[in-house]
Amino acid sequence: MKPQIAIVGCGRVGTALAVWLHRAGYPICGLASRRLQSAEAVASLIGPRPCSQEPQAVTTEADVVFITTPDGAIEAVCRQIAAADGFRAGSVVLHCSGALPSTILAAAGQSGAWVGSLHPLQSFAGPSLDRNPFAGIIVSVEGDGPALKAAEAMAVDLQAHPQHILTEAKTLYHAAAVVASNYLVTLLDLAFTLLKQAGVAPRDAHGVLRPLIDGTLANIARIGPPAALTGPVARGDAQTVGHHLQAIGARNPESLALYRALGIATVDVAEKGEHIDTAQAAALRRLMKP
Repeated sequence: MKPQIAIVGCGRVGTALAVWLHRAGYPICGLASRRLQSAEAVASLIGPRPCSQEPQAVTTEADVVFITTPDGAIEAVCRQIAAADGFRAGSVVLHCSGALPSTILAAAGQSGAWVGSLHPLQSFAGPSLDRNPFAGIIVSVEGDGPALKAAEAMAVDLQAHPQHILTEAKTLYHAAAVVASNYLVTLLDLAFTLLKQAGVAPRDAHGVLRPLIDGTLANIARIGPPAALTGPVARGDAQTVGHHLQAIGARNPESLALYRALGIATVDVAEKGEHIDTAQAAALRRLMKP
């Protein structure tokens, strides 16, 4: 028999968990949200459930409590529930923050619960009733042993792939996700800007770069980043890099610092992949140093 679930925080992630855990056969025993209408909206998707603005009103009978409030409220909400004796001893309490470790749920641990986190590496645009947003994605889990086991089981039942991470390094995991997603957007914005200045219409920029991007990602998946590196830095071609610096400095000087920083970091990757020797690396670093 699957454990009873209480959801505290009925935003996008809380709603998605309630809907898809319900469909995976988990009984949802209660829903709580700062706005009662939010909890009631989730109940309308899965069937009548106890709804409340007071979290402890729905958590006392739960085997697993998800605190899916905004990150800044998780610890305070956990303390509020603990102060009201809202956690059952031996239950599991999980949050879904990518940036925060399970240790912020210490108040639940002091109440006899096991604590952990379950972070879906996915963007949630809104409640989805026709497509499982967890299917095929990575769900990162960490925490106490029993909490880790419960989180992993739920991830599998959601058709996701659980990935264990270190509790003490949770922030580094989140930083990795930011670099891979948010900073990729920034990187491509720079590439699109340079293309525009080269005479390519903005509407065509994605199509121009898409084959190159897809090919690079395929190579990374096949052989890893250092071996997949190509281009002037990987060739030790200081002359071409120098021309880039001159052109960007003349036409787009506000982007020069970013290009230099990326270039210096790329020299490190080139050395790691054994594309260039020590002398070539030193020459490139001197060239790109501000």
